Amino acid sequence: MKAVVVGSGSWGTGLAQVLCDNNEDVMIYGNCESEIRDINENHQNAKYFAGVELNPALKATTDIQVVKDADVIVLSIPTIAVESVCKEIDALLDHKVVVVNTSKGFHPETFDRMSDVIRRNISAEHLSSVVSLIGPSHAEEVVIRMLTTICAVSQKEADAQKIQKLFSNDYLRIYTGTDEIGSEIGVAVKNAIALASGVLYGLGYGDNTRAALITRGLMEMTRYGVALGGKKETFMGLTGIGDLIVTCTSKHSRNFQAGYDIGKHNSAKYFWDNNTKTVEGVRTAKAVHENAKRLGIDMPIVNEIYQVLFEDKNPEDSARDLMLRDLKSEINF
Repeated sequence: MKAVVVGSGSWGTGLAQVLCDNNEDVMIYGNCESEIRDINENHQNAKYFAGVELNPALKATTDIQVVKDADVIVLSIPTIAVESVCKEIDALLDHKVVVVNTSKGFHPETFDRMSDVIRRNISAEHLSSVVSLIGPSHAEEVVIRMLTTICAVSQKEADAQKIQKLFSNDYLRIYTGTDEIGSEIGVAVKNAIALASGVLYGLGYGDNTRAALITRGLMEMTRYGVALGGKKETFMGLTGIGDLIVTCTSKHSRNFQAGYDIGKHNSAKYFWDNNTKTVEGVRTAKAVHENAKRLGIDMPIVNEIYQVLFEDKNPEDSARDLMLRDLKSEINF
């Protein structure tokens, strides 16, 4: 089975190395010549993993034609690029492939989950199945083979199991799931909650505050996901509370770090003026805020982080406004 990983960033490189370690036939495709050259010539991707030596068998290319020979195509790209890249891939294929989605977010205009974006832009004659490989994972840890557990989620258990077997080894354990809606919503919405967690940490608040934010954030994620057709129990698993914890607490999380910068400067202006990285939680906060408002779903944390990001609301005021909301019972899905 030949796999092509589309995306030479941190997660694409990490997942490609997993397949390489598993003795699979894998190639990275990327459009950044310096990253591709670094992987091929130096067995590194120093832009993302300074000082980390990659599996020397790992190879990369800037020629997208490589997808023509793939059985499995792993998309490790920002959500905003998924639609256009899928169209480009579809035009090159003459056979069916399994597409593995690793992007965590929503289409900015239609609010579609990434699996639906893929199905809409790769024709049925070229698409065998879509499997999302998602959960609590930082590429910085996977690339140095630290123990990690995530989920392969697809509409059919058998399709998820194929990807489970392909990626699992002694440092990466894959579970399967079939709640595509709940899983994809969980891993996406948690990015917006992680921004809020970083803001609170940057403002100087401690463990009590973070515990409250994570717990109430989980309630918010679950409420949103169930309203859109996800299963409540999914949010108690790796693609729910698992991914929420790791993203809300880790120095590796771009969303947490972006939020921290906002909180430290008590304004989103610093973020907008200085950020150069993909921070999925920003687009997610906007999409979820707008969709929840349209559907009448109560999302107070997401709404506050939206106001901080897009309406220049003072972060400290947002934190206080959350505390001063109408009092109510805790469990309110």
